[in-house]
Amino acid sequence: MTLPPGARAVVVTASNRASAGVYEDRSGQALAAGLRELGFAVEGPHVHPDDVDVLAGALRDAVATGADLVVTTGGTGLTPTDVTPEATARVIEREAPGIADAVRRYGQPAVPTAVLSRGLAGTAGRTLLVNLPGSTGGVRDGLAVLAPLLPHVVSQLRGGDH
Repeated sequence: MTLPPGARAVVVTASNRASAGVYEDRSGQALAAGLRELGFAVEGPHVHPDDVDVLAGALRDAVATGADLVVTTGGTGLTPTDVTPEATARVIEREAPGIADAVRRYGQPAVPTAVLSRGLAGTAGRTLLVNLPGSTGGVRDGLAVLAPLLPHVVSQLRGGDH
């Protein structure tokens, strides 16, 4: 199955340091490039600080644009400032836990700490939202999991048959 025509994705990076210009947002750039390779028209990365209200607002805005997919990078760990899952929980209407679990399992053999990611996945309206870790390796693993799923998911969320 191929990605439906006109598929659009929005990339959101959660990082206090990248949003302050302390360092470059490499994971967001890698995510946007990977989604383009899969055939998406990509908006972003939009870089925001680790703030629940700011991130939830950015996710709501992305969903409101009618994007088929919104993927975040960063803010999924255990530090007190990692709040991307909390922001995402405010936006999703239906969880898709198997996606987030698959991302964690995929990375675990090479990076045992991959299981510490608290990332969520779910839908809001006709948009799939997925949280990925804030490393380029975590993004790469996430894209490997998502690539075979996204054509079917986008088709289904647009009203396609099983």
